Amino acid sequence: MLEMRDIVDERLKVFLYGVFISLGVLLCGLYFFQVIQADKYVKLAYSNRLRLIRHSPPRGEIYDRNGVPLAVNETTFSIMGYPLDLDKPGMLPHLSELLSNHGIPMSVEDLERTIKRQRWAPYRVIRLVPNLTMAQMAELVADPEFPSQLFPLPVWRRIYPAGALAANVTGYVGEISENELKESPPGEYVGGDFVGKGGIERYYEGLLRGATGEEAIEVNARGRKVGVIDMRPSEKGQNIRLTLDMGAQKLASTLLQGYSGSIVVMDVRTGAVLVSVSSPAYDNNPLAWGVSAREWREITGDSNKPMLDRTIAGVYPPASTFKVLVALAALEENVVTPSTSYSCPGALRLPSRTFHCWRRTGHGSQNLVAALQNSCDYYFYHVGMRLGIERLLRWVKKFGVGVPTGIDLPGEAAGNAAGPEWKRTRFNESWYQGDTINYSIGQGYLLTTPLQIALMYAALANGGYLVTPHLMPPDVVKEPVDLKVNQEKLRLIKRGLDYVVSRGTGARAGHFGFRVAGKTGTAQNSHGLDHALFAGYAPADAPQYVAVAMVEGGEFGGRVASPMVGQILAHILSRPPEGRED
Repeated sequence: MLEMRDIVDERLKVFLYGVFISLGVLLCGLYFFQVIQADKYVKLAYSNRLRLIRHSPPRGEIYDRNGVPLAVNETTFSIMGYPLDLDKPGMLPHLSELLSNHGIPMSVEDLERTIKRQRWAPYRVIRLVPNLTMAQMAELVADPEFPSQLFPLPVWRRIYPAGALAANVTGYVGEISENELKESPPGEYVGGDFVGKGGIERYYEGLLRGATGEEAIEVNARGRKVGVIDMRPSEKGQNIRLTLDMGAQKLASTLLQGYSGSIVVMDVRTGAVLVSVSSPAYDNNPLAWGVSAREWREITGDSNKPMLDRTIAGVYPPASTFKVLVALAALEENVVTPSTSYSCPGALRLPSRTFHCWRRTGHGSQNLVAALQNSCDYYFYHVGMRLGIERLLRWVKKFGVGVPTGIDLPGEAAGNAAGPEWKRTRFNESWYQGDTINYSIGQGYLLTTPLQIALMYAALANGGYLVTPHLMPPDVVKEPVDLKVNQEKLRLIKRGLDYVVSRGTGARAGHFGFRVAGKTGTAQNSHGLDHALFAGYAPADAPQYVAVAMVEGGEFGGRVASPMVGQILAHILSRPPEGRED
């Protein structure tokens, strides 16, 4: 019995050895075919049967409130190819020479970089040359030297009819970068896709982009199409209609011609932005079509900063436009009354420093309304000291100064509300009385964007409600924040702003047929001439729109900025824009 059992055990061992050896052979074969020879067999499968073509969707178009096109699509052609075809010896030098012969300079290195950027599967098509016209594509395909492995594909190209006139708002599209590709969800984008790079194009990328389509085709050994295996059509992105009024936008751009600065106009009740002009500007069309590294460096390295949207990302001292908030805070905190007066001698002299009024000979006796009308610094020096920085900061934050407004554009700057804690963190210094004095006239460490100033004046004009500025009407309207301002005290502030234009420093804003109320400002600039500002709304007795003009190096707000605001408000009020939000 033992002998028989030994024989059976021996046979089982042999059987098991055979099984293990067979499994080992199978695993080795699997490794050989699936890993070592993978490229060969993918190539064979690709050459004989399957190819995938990715169809980028037409992007949603952008229009102003009256239907004027701001961003549209134009059909162009791209030369497409497959990685395994392009890997063939001599293919890229031949293609480079062919393109050069037809006036399309692309070196072998350029083609290699293009392929590397988009290559992620051997059977996925790659765009080699984009943005060819029908004539260019027809000429290339008709050339006998054109490789049969390549083929044309109709695609869209972004066109911006308004160009530089609205580039800061629309932004532009460009080929997705390596970092953007890494940060995007897996499978959402591939190398070579175009995405929004700024402005509305970037902010509403999800709406504008649409859904990518794909086509799986069967080909023969020569790469000729035999039939369609499967197809998922692309879906066009959603069209967007902005609150922007291009007629007013063009006028504002003309008013700023020759200056660096910005003009913004907003509906005081809804926050709809009708005008957003930043000067100097840039043409976004070449950026959407593709610029060289040298051209890109020239644009971004321009000392005039044409790509900086000064309406939302330029930060400046608000200067005397800030005095309205100081005055309102002083009334609400019962620091002053309408009859509180100070006699302005032209300077406030403290033991450590002298603070001059802009009018060195002084204004004489000034109450609150007169101090706003004449922009008397001396009056606000005293009011600021009586208020103190902590109470000032509460009102600054209440009116949205020093924080992003929430407008639907990327790249908005917060500005700087400053204050003792900020100064201690930034400079390791205490806050002094002189800092509060400077703060009370909108100078010193306080920095705002033109849009933040517009938001502050919109709240004064509409009765004390903080709105959210926007360029695309939201699906769900965000309710304005009730600042709970005493209406009698607010009326006193508005009377002062009315007097600024009707009999004070901003008189030039009232020369265009409509009653404008507002405030001038001249912001100190350590880098050159002072900046000129004016913030105002119209009609003064029933405000509809607020406008802010900021002119870098303009020196005097009353002389340079106030007529800009008066003219743009008169233009809008005399030609009521269509589609006004209720």
